[in-house]
Amino acid sequence: MNNNQILAAVHTPDAPAAIGPYSQAVKAGGMVYVSGQIPLDPATGAFAGADIRTQTRQCLKNLQAILTEAGSGLDKVVKTTVMLKDIGDFAAMNEVYAEAFTAPFPARAAFQVGALPRDALVEIECVAVCG
Repeated sequence: MNNNQILAAVHTPDAPAAIGPYSQAVKAGGMVYVSGQIPLDPATGAFAGADIRTQTRQCLKNLQAILTEAGSGLDKVVKTTVMLKDIGDFAAMNEVYAEAFTAPFPARAAFQVGALPRDALVEIECVAVCG
């Protein structure tokens, strides 16, 4: 196994700590796999806000902090998954999402789920290239 294939956990205090037995992200094979981020402000542990736009922005900020720690960034994201408490929030989430990503846009799946941790309105995970 060469150094590019070794698994390495990623952790930064600039994003919420994992609330279970998982890593904020894992680097492997030149990629970084970022766990789903809910809209917790890492400084307070509380939601950044109560509306979908504010919560989406915080999820993206958390992703960016983890990606930066991993040696990547939002500009290197190749795939995202967006989970929404209410698919009716899709348009508002999409407006904020479009502020964070530019062409070529990452591949994406977005769907409504039964519930999210701590009753969040949105959770976002991603896969990105490192380096």
